[in-house]
Amino acid sequence: MLTVAYCRVSTEEQAAEGWSIAGQAAKLRAYADLRDLGPVTVIEDPGRSGKDTNRPGLQQLLQAVERGHVSSVLIWRLDRLSRNLGDLILLADTFGKAGVGLYSFTEQIDLASATGRMFYNILGAFAQFYREQLAENVTMGMGAAVRQGKWINRPKTGYDLIDGDLVPNELAPVVQRIFRLRAEGISHRGIEAATGIKYSTVMAILKSRIYRGEVQHRDEWFPGKHEALVSAEQFEAAQRGYVAKRRQSADVLSGRVRCGLCGKAATVQYNQDRKLLYRCHHRGSGCSQPSRSASGLLRAALLGLRLIGGEEELQEAIRRQLRKATQDRTEPPGGGQRPAESLASLNTKRQKLLDLYYGEKITADYFAEQELVLSQSIEAVRSEAAVAEEVIVVTGELSRRFEEVAAVLRDLDLDRLWTEATDKERRVLIHELVERIAFFPDHLEVTVAGAPAINVALSEVGLKESRTVGVGGGT
Repeated sequence: MLTVAYCRVSTEEQAAEGWSIAGQAAKLRAYADLRDLGPVTVIEDPGRSGKDTNRPGLQQLLQAVERGHVSSVLIWRLDRLSRNLGDLILLADTFGKAGVGLYSFTEQIDLASATGRMFYNILGAFAQFYREQLAENVTMGMGAAVRQGKWINRPKTGYDLIDGDLVPNELAPVVQRIFRLRAEGISHRGIEAATGIKYSTVMAILKSRIYRGEVQHRDEWFPGKHEALVSAEQFEAAQRGYVAKRRQSADVLSGRVRCGLCGKAATVQYNQDRKLLYRCHHRGSGCSQPSRSASGLLRAALLGLRLIGGEEELQEAIRRQLRKATQDRTEPPGGGQRPAESLASLNTKRQKLLDLYYGEKITADYFAEQELVLSQSIEAVRSEAAVAEEVIVVTGELSRRFEEVAAVLRDLDLDRLWTEATDKERRVLIHELVERIAFFPDHLEVTVAGAPAINVALSEVGLKESRTVGVGGGT
């Protein structure tokens, strides 16, 4: 039977406190000599966090305990095993069932008595509190730094991090060129060839708001202290550039047309009369919907803009639909509990479960089983609440965007503007106000920014209904 000294240290702790693996092992060997526990086998977990039990050394120790090879386990301090109270309780129970003695050099713990077990739980609670407080402090510190405009991660391409500040470097002009090329409609691959910057890096650069002078914490962006490499207008222009895997054309609708049956992007082609058509990218290899003329689809887009700007009944119907989407997420179905109420109820059950375990009225196995069920339920409620909150935020943004677009279109003489605009100005107008045009065998759907899709009959825009309705090669 083995006497095992389990030694763990994280890099931060070793640097700050000098709790090296060798130092712990030496003290534990001396401790074993004093208690006549025999030769000591050291199992190490260097540079590993104590937030959970997923550590190679600890798993090796547990396997040895399970096989009956261990008589005693020595630790420098309780939080070397874990900083999580639930894990500490389960580990103590595992050692107790296997007849393994657990000895802590610092706390002088004896798990053979009720007092020792109580002390173990109290110390475990403090270990968990320390870990959670440390995580909160780190998160709080990072959040505060970001709100002050500081960048807290590795520097992005085009910047160096000097004394905690982002400073443009020799690649800054290359980054600026990437944004210019994208705004001109050059593909990611084309930009890679022109600049020598890898395709994946090009995509990451174009998506990051750091280049317009902002800094990120989690999913939020804040004004930064560093020098922006592009203006807000240049950044937005790059977002309207060429769409990956889609053929770019001079047509104003390019990038906005999709097949309604299979959802794939539509590409451009010319028929024998040199008229521009949009066809499904999967036409002939999975989707049987025929092509549609670009002129008919453009008429549908302009009709959708006129309806949003001029039909008050349609506008009010859209507002009702957006309000209903928010209401559906804020009011639980069937008069059920709200997420906050459900979480409170589940946390109460968890506390009762802990009380039963502390009172030795349930076994560790039952505790672990029920704790897992409760944890999964709590996580499910939290996920549902997060989704609901996201829907509310998105719907609110859609409502705001819809009112902005509707106000613009109400005051806009669309027909006159369209007649007098250049092709480039028309493209900008469509890309700013029309999100999508989907074509089906019997109708079209036009989605204006911030509004649900509007059905347009083919006859309204001079198109004919198709007999082909199949997807996947059917008809």
